[in-house]
Amino acid sequence: MQNMTRREFTRKSALAGAGFAASNFVAFAGKGSVRNAELSVSIPMPIQIVIDDVGWWSGEDGHERQQPYRTGISRNHVPADYQAIADLGIKLGVRPQAATILCQWDRENMLRNVPTITWMREKWDNSKWVGPWLDEAADIIRNNQNHYELTMHGVGHEYWKDENMTRAEWADSSGTMRPLDQVELHLDCFEKLLHQNQLGAFPTSFVPTAFLHGFGLTGDHQISMAEVVKKRGIHYINTPFSNMYNAEGAQFGLFGVDSGVITIDRGEDLLHWDDFGKKPRGALTGPTCGLHWPNLLHPDPNRNSEIVEAWVKLLKPYNDQLDTLLAKNSLSFRNQLVHHVCTKAQIREDKIYIDFVETNKLNDQLSTNQLIVKIESEKKLRFISDDLKITDAKIAQRRDRHLYTLEIDKIKNIDKAVVKFEVS
Repeated sequence: MQNMTRREFTRKSALAGAGFAASNFVAFAGKGSVRNAELSVSIPMPIQIVIDDVGWWSGEDGHERQQPYRTGISRNHVPADYQAIADLGIKLGVRPQAATILCQWDRENMLRNVPTITWMREKWDNSKWVGPWLDEAADIIRNNQNHYELTMHGVGHEYWKDENMTRAEWADSSGTMRPLDQVELHLDCFEKLLHQNQLGAFPTSFVPTAFLHGFGLTGDHQISMAEVVKKRGIHYINTPFSNMYNAEGAQFGLFGVDSGVITIDRGEDLLHWDDFGKKPRGALTGPTCGLHWPNLLHPDPNRNSEIVEAWVKLLKPYNDQLDTLLAKNSLSFRNQLVHHVCTKAQIREDKIYIDFVETNKLNDQLSTNQLIVKIESEKKLRFISDDLKITDAKIAQRRDRHLYTLEIDKIKNIDKAVVKFEVS
């Protein structure tokens, strides 16, 4: 049952549906839309693309020989596979997260100093994977910073005790964090490999390997994994809550805050982890569009663009829906998700009332004062507010209705605001 190995880690996570009612006054508690006879209003759910297991050069699944699963594909990876990530971002106008494994970027065999980090332990030798492709791929990453976010996944993906591989690098199968001294050594190695390859500063986001992670304290530890990585500059963790220890501790449904680090539910991926050269189908059920690297690639790397285009075709329409949008980057994603869950709205007569009371309790999770509000109406409208600054208003025609996307700058700490609409 090899094909089920990682599917265990991505069980279905349902997103609460939105309630609708036709009246002149409708309450909105986030995570949906409200409407009256005139229009519909939404604080849309943002969607971010997160791609796991980037960074391997070998695609071989080696778990039967106490090696990592890697990407499980029938060829080695090439620089064009990194370009595919950037191309997806460019075509959609977003910055996908590339959750990266770095052991096969080791130019100096330094990982032999940390035996728990690779299958070769003290005999680690990465010379086979050192070549011009490292610099080619690094150039792609550096030259596409607006459309490629290097995110921490791990160094060797798993954890080796003696000669045996165990899942996974940062936590065991129950979600208990590995020994703190080893976690710190693995983090040190990740940072050193970034520097070896001039890949930039330590990432600000983290996807736990094998989705093994605990929310809050685990085992006998006096510190959580979130607090450990926060000290390295991590502000955001993305993982399926269906597989997370103490998921019930996440305070806000789609996300929780653990030692000041926002932890967001990944939900379930559309494809199996090693689906390769397959065009995606289906509908997203939550704020993360999760992929594994093979899901974006073709067996012939010269044809990667065919799979990239299929993802563009699937994802682009989410920007054109009332209740969703594609987040431009991880900062705007986190910001909008907090508003989607916590900011409330009401419609009364010719006014939209927006309530930020619950959102303001999470001000330390908001990187900017900006949020997106979408409004749908049969009529052409214009919008005015004395409480908020409407910095941009885009309009799109959807059959016989107009869809407005308002970029709003919220005045810091304001609890309530009003947006007036009128026929233009």
